[in-house]
Amino acid sequence: MNKDNAVGFGIGLLTGVVIGGVVALLFTPQSGKETRQMITDKATGMVDAIKGKAAEANEMVDTVKDKTTRAVHELKS
Repeated sequence: MNKDNAVGFGIGLLTGVVIGGVVALLFTPQSGKETRQMITDKATGMVDAIKGKAAEANEMVDTVKDKTTRAVHELKS
C-alpha cells in the first residue's frame, strides 16, 4: 500500500468512526441533556489526550534537536 492510499484509508476510517459515533449518540435512549453532557465529556477527554500526545511529540523533537546539535558540534571538533 503506498502512502497516498494509506492516508486515504486513515481519513476514511476516521470519518467512519466519527459518523458511527454520532449516529450511535443520536439513537441512544437518553435525554438530550445527558447526551450533550456525554459529548462534552468525550470531547474534553479527546482534547486532553491530543494535548498530551502533542507534548510528548514536542519532547521528542527537543531530544532529537539536542542530539543533532551535539553530533554536529562533535563532527566540527
